[in-house]
Amino acid sequence: MKLLLVSHSRAGHTAGLAAIVHGAATEAASPGSEVVMLDAFDAGPDDVLGADGIIIGTPARFGYMSGAVKDFLERIYHPCLDKTAGLPWALFVKGDTDTTGAATSVERVVAGLRWRRVLPVLEVVGPVGELEAEAATELGATFAAGLEARIF
Repeated sequence: MKLLLVSHSRAGHTAGLAAIVHGAATEAASPGSEVVMLDAFDAGPDDVLGADGIIIGTPARFGYMSGAVKDFLERIYHPCLDKTAGLPWALFVKGDTDTTGAATSVERVVAGLRWRRVLPVLEVVGPVGELEAEAATELGATFAAGLEARIF
């Protein structure tokens, strides 16, 4: 099993969530499984094509996903379009005041790829506290366990 986590963070808040998601997914994965975390600028079509599932993380930027996540989705879209339909995926979004537009923008692109969202979007508005960290832990662990069990 190979789980790919692609995210971007400029201020570090989304990176903190990504680290929590990655740690929980790694802990839940079986020996021999891979949980790979890449910055959106470093991930490409081959990474997606080699994954059994993907978690995307983005900050909310002006009511939209980050430019780096948009760049990632643009670069992988056509190479992955007909080869990854049904790929299990999940999303987390970190924003200061609102995350709705960012979540919707990612979901619109991914709908064209025909990936299958398997968990609710984790939207974190404001500081990352204990509840938000627990939700990120649950996201990572549940996604990895679901892939391992072939539920997703």
